[in-house]
Amino acid sequence: MNSFIYDIPTKVYFGEHQLSHLGEELAKYGKRVLLTYGGGSIKKSGLYDAVAAEVKAAGLTLFELSGIEPNPRIDSVRAGAALCKKERIDVLLAVGGGSTIDATKYIAAGACVDFDPWDFFSKWAPIERALPIVTVLTLSATGSEMDTGGVISNPETQDKIGRLAPPLLPKVSFLDPTNTYTVSPYQTACGAADIMSHILEVYFNMEPDLYMLDCFMEGLMKTVIKYTPIALREPENYEARANLMWTSSWAINGFVNGGKQQAWSCHPMEHELSAIYDITHGLGLAILTPRWLTYCLDETTVSKYVQFGVEVFGIDAGLPPMNIAKQAIDGLSAFLFDTLGLARTFTEVGIRAEDFPVMAKKACEDGVLAGFKPLRQSDIEKIFTMCL
Repeated sequence: MNSFIYDIPTKVYFGEHQLSHLGEELAKYGKRVLLTYGGGSIKKSGLYDAVAAEVKAAGLTLFELSGIEPNPRIDSVRAGAALCKKERIDVLLAVGGGSTIDATKYIAAGACVDFDPWDFFSKWAPIERALPIVTVLTLSATGSEMDTGGVISNPETQDKIGRLAPPLLPKVSFLDPTNTYTVSPYQTACGAADIMSHILEVYFNMEPDLYMLDCFMEGLMKTVIKYTPIALREPENYEARANLMWTSSWAINGFVNGGKQQAWSCHPMEHELSAIYDITHGLGLAILTPRWLTYCLDETTVSKYVQFGVEVFGIDAGLPPMNIAKQAIDGLSAFLFDTLGLARTFTEVGIRAEDFPVMAKKACEDGVLAGFKPLRQSDIEKIFTMCL
């Protein structure tokens, strides 16, 4: 078991009627606020007006950057960083889901440097400072409201790259489940797939670690499996939306990692899909994950599948281990494709085999993707082929 440090100082306001604290929290960091958001959904829901009213009531000056894309692009980051410099922004306020928050993180970092923000990814330029970030979450999925990471796309180079840096951690996040009532069934389903993937990337790990963390992850996964169908049937079910929202945060805020040092597998593979095809991140993960698990199953890894099947899906522990493992994968597939109604194959979403070599090469960085099982380019191409 490896030693580790856990330090997530994000202050969270969870629940209804917490937005009244927004002005006081922003004011701690300055007077000039840049509001970032995506399309018009926050205006249709009334959240935009509520946020703007709180900011102005606190005597703060509000600037805006809208139009952040679902797979946030480097041009939005560049525009935001330039605006921060021009208007001498003190604090950023991201209102939206993971895409808006991810872009805002790199806007905050880009505002503090004199080079192109893409250098954070192409040259791995250091991220030593960032303007303070406050978030108002509208989608349960990425967990970006409570972690140090973010992913940005560059359409010109067909790259989608993520990284972690402590200065990117939001200072304060407002998590009101009622702000997710208007999320579409499709985005709710994709968000659930993303949450599950965040957990599975860590859970499927043969390193010895804390038993309590495995139990915690199993509880998170059972929560997603229980409450996502309810949220799909009853979009304004507060209990369902609240459970999904808090699970989303805890799936990726570093707590479940413990001392594990294993790299992730499905996320690097999916990033290459959405870099070229611009598909929804959670959908790509849903298609990939069961095939990745099938590919990695053998006598050396089967014990983890057994634990997953017995503890999460309630499969009979007395069955042969390989039977349990295959039933567990089938159970996950049934949840993703039957319960959530997501597309099962690359063919359905227009992903072509001709792009597999370049995507696989990028996913493993022309070497080895050292995840649950080490994957080379040829392995990744085989997993992609299983998804057709």
